[in-house]
Amino acid sequence: MHYMLKKKYLLLLLLAAGFAIFYSACKDSTEIVDEKVSKPDKPTYDLEEILAAGKLRALIDNSSTSYFVYKGTPMGYEYELLNRFAEHIGVGLEVIPIKDMNEVIADLQQMQGDIIAANFTITKERAQKVSFSESLIASPQVLVQNTANEIIESPSEIDGHEVYVRKSSSFYSRLQNLSEEIGGKIHIREVAGNVSVEKLIEDVSKGEIPLTVADEHVAKINRAFYSNIHISTPISLEQQMAWAVRKESPNLLIAINEWLEDFKRTVDFRVIYLKYYGNTKLYRSRINSELFTAKSGQISPYDEIVKAQSEKIGWDWRLISALIYQESQFDPQAQSWAGAQGLMQLMPETAQSYGVDSTSGVSANIAAGIKYLSWLDKQFAEKVTDSIERRKFVLAAYNVGLGHVFDAIRLAEKYNLNPQLWEGNVAEMLLKKAEPDYYTDEVCYYGYCRGSEPYAYVNQIMGRYLHYKNMTESYAEK
Repeated sequence: MHYMLKKKYLLLLLLAAGFAIFYSACKDSTEIVDEKVSKPDKPTYDLEEILAAGKLRALIDNSSTSYFVYKGTPMGYEYELLNRFAEHIGVGLEVIPIKDMNEVIADLQQMQGDIIAANFTITKERAQKVSFSESLIASPQVLVQNTANEIIESPSEIDGHEVYVRKSSSFYSRLQNLSEEIGGKIHIREVAGNVSVEKLIEDVSKGEIPLTVADEHVAKINRAFYSNIHISTPISLEQQMAWAVRKESPNLLIAINEWLEDFKRTVDFRVIYLKYYGNTKLYRSRINSELFTAKSGQISPYDEIVKAQSEKIGWDWRLISALIYQESQFDPQAQSWAGAQGLMQLMPETAQSYGVDSTSGVSANIAAGIKYLSWLDKQFAEKVTDSIERRKFVLAAYNVGLGHVFDAIRLAEKYNLNPQLWEGNVAEMLLKKAEPDYYTDEVCYYGYCRGSEPYAYVNQIMGRYLHYKNMTESYAEK
């Protein structure tokens, strides 16, 4: 985490606030009276609030390029850039898949997120409602056609044809303007806000709709999968795509643009772009895989086993899947330096107590891991009464052992923190167990603990669990 950068942004915000106070104090009395009778400013949630909350909330496009889960790992062009920026300002990242692109600006203005990251084209109409960052991608809009049909070579030939796009999209307004420019009538057919550009490209490929429009870089990567689409007819000049923030978040916009100015010059930025828009072989491999969750709804090859076993302890199977990924990346042959084995990475002594060893199959290993989680859960039942909150304690104990977590609970009690809450309470005390003043305390029975490891372990599992929920729920809706 870039602590110094976070301090820098906080300092800039404090200086800005100080200047505002000084300026206000220097106004004459008439101006102050006028200010008192004016309407109060609209509540803001800007960079200062994001830094204080420790989290950037991003409204993101759930697509095969912007944000998706593949082989259990969250990925995507927008997702990777957002992660880099969040790390730069020293906060975590929460991604919120966009349900309806027609409503995304309203969602932003209603504080449901802090930033829109969705291959979002800069338009005059949108710029009246939101503030755009520096451009991330520049791309012309192209007509997407099925090669089985007579190919439209020029925009003027679209006259009289039906083209399917979302009403809120930049494609819709471009088609309206084009219809005026050619002095004809393009029949623009509106589709719902939850229909993706990729779905429309697929529909053209299948012959279910005649035409749609896409940004060229998106169309090119999709042609790697849909080989029967024609995308060589541009209908616009290059359009700029960027992130969007509320107009009431000027400091967030400054931070984004400062970061982009530097980051866009790096090799890392170019590599990320090519990873998602330049590597057609990798794209085809992802889309064709059963482990491309957006297409299959599947997280790992072991979903059915995990679902069946998770029901026995009443845990969400996607949370167990997130734990398994953290432990073994779904590799049943995984073995740690300490001797932990299998998908659930049980230590030999623990595995033996549940009747499994290195020769046991996947089902037996998962069943044993679930039983161990159940046993850990029972140990915390009296101390942490909320069953959902208790799972974070169980995860920490799965990683570092019961004793250290019990020590952290006792330290929380001693320092007047809530011993039944993980974030900001017991988790903080577990971090403190790396310091002599804490691990030598009389309430600590298990000594030193590098608490940063179980702390990160719980955060990573809970974060991945949210990604798995996002993708499987999106698949179910589709």
